[in-house]
Amino acid sequence: METDRLFSAQRQERLLAELRGHGAVRVRDLARDLGVSELTIRRDIAALAERGLVAKVHGGATLPSQSSAAGPPRRAAATRFTVGMVVPSLDFYWPLVVAGARAAAAALGVAVQLRGSSYDPAEDRRQIGRLVDAQQVQGLLLAPSLEGDDAAEILDWIGRLAVPTILVERQPRRWTPTTRHIEWVRSDHALGLEIAVYHLRHQGHRRIGLVLAQGSPTSAHLRDAWRAVVADAAVPGPEAIMLDAPGERDAVHRILRECRHSKTTALIVHSDPHAIAVAQHCAEVGIAVPGDLAIVSYDDEIAHLGDPTLTAIRPPKSSVGRLAVELMVSRLLDGERRPAHRVLLAPELVVRGSSLRLSPMR
Repeated sequence: METDRLFSAQRQERLLAELRGHGAVRVRDLARDLGVSELTIRRDIAALAERGLVAKVHGGATLPSQSSAAGPPRRAAATRFTVGMVVPSLDFYWPLVVAGARAAAAALGVAVQLRGSSYDPAEDRRQIGRLVDAQQVQGLLLAPSLEGDDAAEILDWIGRLAVPTILVERQPRRWTPTTRHIEWVRSDHALGLEIAVYHLRHQGHRRIGLVLAQGSPTSAHLRDAWRAVVADAAVPGPEAIMLDAPGERDAVHRILRECRHSKTTALIVHSDPHAIAVAQHCAEVGIAVPGDLAIVSYDDEIAHLGDPTLTAIRPPKSSVGRLAVELMVSRLLDGERRPAHRVLLAPELVVRGSSLRLSPMR
């Protein structure tokens, strides 16, 4: 029993250290890193939440707001600002961005009004309009859909809103007078692709392919970066291949056939469900991963669930959310005296079993 308490205290201290460093933690990541069950991590979070040291959120925990900290009841600190946040999804990719934003907001005395828009431009406008019309927010953190023909029109409308705006994991394609004050912070997906290519070349691969999910904003950045890398002749191999759905066996079969014909020995696949589908199909047809074909996934949401576990590029989602709030507070305090900020944050490489060769190049 004494040993169990010691191990529990060690896990909880690790959990608190991760929170202090990143502002948010995910149950599944901690369970994997510490080699325990997700139920064990949830119990640790619950125990810390009872002491007011963390705030429970769906799938993990964040730093608590000042009013929920441990100690005797006290009057909550006055809210400095209220910021509206509209994101396209409240499950895949975005929970960590939101958790990072909430952690920064709690530390800075900012209230966040969160809305989801389901990748629908009309819903983007409706949710943004409701927040502005209510006259309860002093700023907006937005991730609108910018893939359609009306992207310029949407950005022009956003640029004319009565409150300052920071785009989250988005950016205008070009500067215009109405977008000159719109700021943005996003993951540097082009750099993420370069990191993946460097890793695979270091493992000895010279013919590398790229597989992209249809309709993803991230895919657009990866495709542009891929064209630049191919133009430098750094990765001879097939052109970027589009994959419609992770369960579409014909598409996966076509990808593997093209790899065989072009003698491609490594793939970078966006996103995790697609990468897992490719790895599963390889197992079914006798292609060894990573022996015959190395795979690097892009996103690292569920890459650790693959068989083998998938090496992945992990965008800094929590940090994107945190910095967006910090930039908004700076903008609200300093006004237009401060130059507009456009910030790229570097992803990281998480190396697992799907890309390692026994004798990497030196």
